[in-house]
Amino acid sequence: MDFSYTEEERMMLQMTRDFAEKTVKPLAVESDREHKFPRDTVEKMAALGLMGVTVPPEYEGAGMTNICYSIAVEEISRHCASTGIIVSVNNSLACEPVKLFGTEAQKKKYLADMASGRKLGCLGLTEANAGSDAANVSTTAVLDGDEWVINGQKIFITNGNEADYCILIAQTDKSKGHRGLAAFIVDLDNPGFKVGTLEDKLGIRGSSTAELVFEDCHIPKENLLGELGKGFKVALVTLDGGRIGVASQALGIARAAIEDAAAYAKERVQFGKPIANLQAIQWMLADLSTEYDAARLLTHRAAYLKDQQLPYSKEAAMGKLMASELAMKAATKGIQILGGYGYTTDYPMERYFRDAKITEIYEGTSEIMRLVVSANILR
Repeated sequence: MDFSYTEEERMMLQMTRDFAEKTVKPLAVESDREHKFPRDTVEKMAALGLMGVTVPPEYEGAGMTNICYSIAVEEISRHCASTGIIVSVNNSLACEPVKLFGTEAQKKKYLADMASGRKLGCLGLTEANAGSDAANVSTTAVLDGDEWVINGQKIFITNGNEADYCILIAQTDKSKGHRGLAAFIVDLDNPGFKVGTLEDKLGIRGSSTAELVFEDCHIPKENLLGELGKGFKVALVTLDGGRIGVASQALGIARAAIEDAAAYAKERVQFGKPIANLQAIQWMLADLSTEYDAARLLTHRAAYLKDQQLPYSKEAAMGKLMASELAMKAATKGIQILGGYGYTTDYPMERYFRDAKITEIYEGTSEIMRLVVSANILR
């Protein structure tokens, strides 16, 4: 059992840590406060190969491991969770399904565009009545000659306002339930598409969360992704990979909270000595650090299994469950350690708190993660 990084993984760690410190960190407060999408940063990340980390070079990706991908998302999210999820969605929810299920023509066009960063992708799955119940999709796709005609609305779509392409899950035959679902690649530069409501959110305010509206949106017949009737499978496989990304985002938030809290505790003097000397503070930091290491190992195990093309659904759910709940716990304890300062915007701890909560919700709530894990145990 080898816990050491490969040379490639060490290089990714150093590169993304340096990049996040020098480029991502200085813009994080402005991005959060002004709800500003970090477009220039995304372009710089694309130049570093971060928008298609595991995509093969023949499709203009970096051709690296899923552990490299996890490292990159964590390091970016350490300073800006909004930027981290932009990377995660493009890699896991947009590039990955095209890489796994796309035709050669789809890979050369759409996958290469997204992996290179020329275009940005998103996943259109969630609807008003299809959240955790992903099979209850009501958006329709009807074949009309050589085109599919799409009608419906998707909500809570990360990258939705800036995306160029959408991996869309739609119903082609309602009588078949989830077996009637299909996946499509939709070019959003289409007169039948518009962005609807943009959500005003508690956290991750530098990334957009949008409603996507399709009204007689015509796409070519060949933009079917994978097999007809297999859209539910595409969605589930895609979400499994996405959970590694969100777990890594949560790890970044948790590490930020732990490191900032520890630094503050060493500087804050009360009763004549730093509060880091107090056992109450020491034990909080000890517990958080232990749980961080455990969550990181779980997440990297899922990434390793994915790299080996072995089943990893349960492990990804475990990693996301533990990392996301840790992020929330670390940010909460971090505010407690900073006291009144932690509750102000003078310190980033309150942003970590606001950003952490969504990791327990999107790409599978903590409750759904427990169902995924228990289903794998009991089957």
